[in-house]
Amino acid sequence: MNEVSLNGDSHIEAIPTIKQKALKINLNKNIYGTFAEIGAGQETARQFFRVGGASGTIAKAMSAYDKSFSDDIYGIEDDKRYVTQNRLTKMLKHETSLIEKRIKRKDQPNKMFFCFANTVATVDFAKKFNGHGWVGIRFQVDPKQKYNEIIIHVRFKENTATLQQETLGVLGTNLIYSAFYHYNKPKKIIKYLYDHISKDQIEIDTVNFSGPVFKDVDNRILSLELVKNGMTDAVMFGPDGNNLLPAAALYKKNILALRGRFRPVTKVNEEMYLNSLEIFLNERHVDKKDTIVIFEITMIDLANDGEIDEKDFMDRAKLLGSLGETVLITNFKEYYRLVEYFSQYTKKKIGLTMGVNNLIRVFDPKYYTHLSGGIMEAFGKLFFKNMKIYLYPVLNEEDEIINSENLKVHPRMKELYKFLKFNGKVVDLNKYNLKSLKIYSHEVLEKIKENSSGWESLLPGAIASKIKKFNFFGYKK
Repeated sequence: MNEVSLNGDSHIEAIPTIKQKALKINLNKNIYGTFAEIGAGQETARQFFRVGGASGTIAKAMSAYDKSFSDDIYGIEDDKRYVTQNRLTKMLKHETSLIEKRIKRKDQPNKMFFCFANTVATVDFAKKFNGHGWVGIRFQVDPKQKYNEIIIHVRFKENTATLQQETLGVLGTNLIYSAFYHYNKPKKIIKYLYDHISKDQIEIDTVNFSGPVFKDVDNRILSLELVKNGMTDAVMFGPDGNNLLPAAALYKKNILALRGRFRPVTKVNEEMYLNSLEIFLNERHVDKKDTIVIFEITMIDLANDGEIDEKDFMDRAKLLGSLGETVLITNFKEYYRLVEYFSQYTKKKIGLTMGVNNLIRVFDPKYYTHLSGGIMEAFGKLFFKNMKIYLYPVLNEEDEIINSENLKVHPRMKELYKFLKFNGKVVDLNKYNLKSLKIYSHEVLEKIKENSSGWESLLPGAIASKIKKFNFFGYKK
C-alpha cells in the first residue's frame, strides 16, 4: 500500500506546531486536494497557504457563502438548512468527484486525493447562540483504494467570531494531519484533534469514521472516547451503531429516559420500559411520532472497579442496538444534570423512569453539597414544569412492596416530596410481575458467566438467545 510515511514523527516526544503540521502536508508531493469551507471564512485553507508550498497540495480552495451559489453547487436540503451533516457529506462527495474528473490519474498515479470541508455557524451578534458546525475530510492513503471519511460535529465555546474562526483553523489542520499521519490510530486521532486547542474553546460531541482503513473501527468506541476524555458530556448512537448528533435527535422531542447498567437487560428493565412508555404516551400533548426513548448509561455505571471494559461496553451497546434502542452515554452522575441537558433541546415533556432506591437518593441532600443552592437548586433544574418521574417499586427485606406511597425520603425532604407527589410529579408503575421484583442484574450476570441453569427465564424473550449467539457478558457454552 502506498501509505504516507510518518517520517519518524512522534506525538509523544513533541506535539508538532500547527505550522509544522501544515508544512509537512504541503511538502508531501503525494497529498493533493480541495478545501471547501462555508460559514467561518477559509480558516483551515489559510493555515496551508501561509506556511508556503501550498501549490503542491491545494487544487482548489473555495467558499460558497451565497445560499444560491451553495444550492446550485451542492443542491437544496429538504429542511432548507445549511449547517447539517447531510450538507457536509454532499460537499465532500461533490468536491472529490471534481478532483477525480479534473486531475487525470494516469498523469498522477501516486496522488492521494482529499477534500476537507466544513459548514459552520459562528456566534451571532446578540451572543445568544455560540455556534456550531460540521467538519470533515474525505481522503485516500492509497491511490487505488476507496476514500475514507472522518466527520465530526463541534460546538464553539468562545464568545467572538474571530476566536472561533481561529480555533476552527487549528482544528481543521489537526484533522487533516491526523487523517494522513495517524489514520492507523483512530483513538489517538480523537485526542490529536485537540492539539493546541483547549476544551474550553470547543466541544466535539459527534464523530464518525468510515472507509477501508477504518473497517475495524466501531464508532461507538470512539463515542466513548469523547466522553472519557472530557471532550463532551454526552454522546448518542442509534440501533445501527452509528453515532447521532444529540441536538438533532432530541430537538423538539418528548423524551423518555431510562437510566441503568443494562448488564444485561432483564425483565425488570423490560417492565419499567413498557409500563412507563404506555403512561408517557397517554400524557397530554405527547404524540408517538414526536417521542424518543433513550437508554442512558452513565460513565460510573460503565466502570468496573474504576476501569471501563470496552468489550463489556460493546456487549451492552450491541444488545440494546439489536433491540432497536437509542443509547446515550453521559458524564451525568445526578439526574438534574440529565434533565438540564435535555432541556437545551426541547421544551416538550420529559419522563425519567427509575426505581425506588434511585428516587430516595435523588432526595438525599448530601448529593448536592457542591451546589451553592444545594438540593433546592438541583430540584429547580430537575422538576421543571414538563418533567415527571415514573417509579418502579422495590421489595424490602420483609418482602413488602415499596412505592411512592410508602417510601421514606430524607427527613428534611418529607414535605417537599409530599408537595411534588401531590402535584403529580411522581407516578407509580403498577403493571409489574411480583417475580420480577426479585430479579437483580448482578446476580443474573454471575449466572450467565457460570452458565447456571434458569438464567434465560430472567430476561426478555430475545435477549438470552442473543447473549448465547454472540457470547456476550462472558457467556461460554
